[in-house]
Amino acid sequence: MRYPVEPFRIKVVEPINLPTREERERLLIEAKYNIFKVPSEKVFVDFLTDSGTGALSQSQWAAMMEADESYAGSRSWFRLKGAIETFTGYEDPIPVHQGRAAEKLLSALYLHEGAIVVSNTLFDTTRGNFTAVGARIYDIPTPEAQDIGSDFPFKGNIDLNRLEDLLKAGGVKLVVMVLTNNTGGGQPVDLDNLKEAYALTQKYGVPLIIDACRISENSYFVKKRNPKYANWSVRDIVLESFKYSDGAFMSGKKDGLSNMGGFLVLRDPEKRLRAKELLILWEGFIHYGGLSGRDMESFAVGLMESLDERYLEYRTGQVAYFTERVKETGWDVMWPPGGHAVYVEVRRALPHIPREQFPAHSLVVELYRRGGIRAVEIGSLMFKDAARYEFVRFAIPRRMYLQSHLDYTVEVLREIYGDREKLRGYRLTYEPPYLRHFLAELEPVA
Repeated sequence: MRYPVEPFRIKVVEPINLPTREERERLLIEAKYNIFKVPSEKVFVDFLTDSGTGALSQSQWAAMMEADESYAGSRSWFRLKGAIETFTGYEDPIPVHQGRAAEKLLSALYLHEGAIVVSNTLFDTTRGNFTAVGARIYDIPTPEAQDIGSDFPFKGNIDLNRLEDLLKAGGVKLVVMVLTNNTGGGQPVDLDNLKEAYALTQKYGVPLIIDACRISENSYFVKKRNPKYANWSVRDIVLESFKYSDGAFMSGKKDGLSNMGGFLVLRDPEKRLRAKELLILWEGFIHYGGLSGRDMESFAVGLMESLDERYLEYRTGQVAYFTERVKETGWDVMWPPGGHAVYVEVRRALPHIPREQFPAHSLVVELYRRGGIRAVEIGSLMFKDAARYEFVRFAIPRRMYLQSHLDYTVEVLREIYGDREKLRGYRLTYEPPYLRHFLAELEPVA
C-alpha cells in the first residue's frame, strides 16, 4: 500500500471550523500577517508545528490519572527517569519543560562570546539560545542536500570533510547533530555519519551533543535506508545512536509524543552537576524541571510508544503520501520524504518575489487566506542571511489528521500554484532582536 493504515482507531473527536474568506482576511490584517498570531480556533488544518500538538494515547491519559504532583521525589519523576534511561542508555537525566530550556543550559555550560558551534543545521531556538551568548554558528550539511530533488537517502548528514577542517582550525566548543535535520528539510542522518562525526570530535577533544527530538523517526529511516541496519530494531538503533555522543537533549513534544516535556543527559559528571544547579534557578527542582506530574507521566509513556515500528511505519508513510501528492501539484518539494513534515521550496515557482520580500511567507499567508490552512516559513524571514532555502514547512501533528485533511491541503496548494503569479511579497514593519518570526509584524508590498 502507498499509505499505511493508521494503527489506531479514534476515541475522542474535536470539532474544527473553517472561517469565511472575509473573516480570514480580517484575521490576517489583525495579526499583521504573522500566522503565529492567528487564534487556533480560526485555523481549519494546522501544520504550524508538530511540537506538542499531537494526540495522546489511551495509555498516556491513563498514566496521567496516576500522577504524583509532589515537589521532590515524586513517583512520576522516577517513572520518567526510568523511561529516559531505558530510551537513551544514559544515567541521571535532567528534566526540563521543553527542548529550549536544555539549550539554555548547554549555552551556560559550554559556550561564551566567540565560541564556535558546528552542526548539520541548528534549528531556530537552538541558534537563538547559542547566539544570545555570543557564539558563532557554522551549519555544514552534506553537499548532497543542495539538490533537493535527488534521491540521496540521508540529506540530514553533516559534511565530514568540513567538520574536520573546522575542528583542526580550533575554537570549536560544541558540535550538535540534529536528528532528524529539521531545518534541512526534515531529512535523516545516517548512523554511520554520526559515528564518523563522533570519531572526529573525539580526535580533537570537542564534545558532540545530539538534538534527539526526532530520534525515533531518524532511527526508522536508518533501518529502512541503510542495509547494514535492516535487521536491527528501531529501539536498538536509538540506543546505538546515543552511544556516539557526549550528551543529548530532547524536546519530548516531538518523538516523546507528549504535549510538554524534555530532558538533558550528559556524560561529564561535573557538567551534569552544574546543569542541576542552574536547573533549580531557571526551571525548578531536579525531580520535575518545570513539569507537572501529569506531564512526566505522559512523556514517560510516549517515549516508549515512539519506538513502536507499526506507528513509525504509519507516521513516515503519512508524510510520504502527503509529499508525493504535493509534488504532483507542481510545487518543488524536499525529496525523498522526511519524517515529520513536507517542505515546499518556493524560489522556482515565485521568481517575481525577491528574497528580501520573503517569498515563502507569501505562500504561508495565501494558504490561510484561501483554505484556512496554517503552515510555517523556514527561510529568509526565520533565518535572515543564514537561510539556505525558501521553505514552507507543513509539520504534521502526530496521530491527529487523516488522509482527507492532507488531500484538502493538496487541492488548496494546487489552486494557489495555478495563480502563483498573483502572490505578493511582504516587508517587515517590526522585528524583535531574536527569533523574529514569532513576533514580527508585516505588511504586503504593493
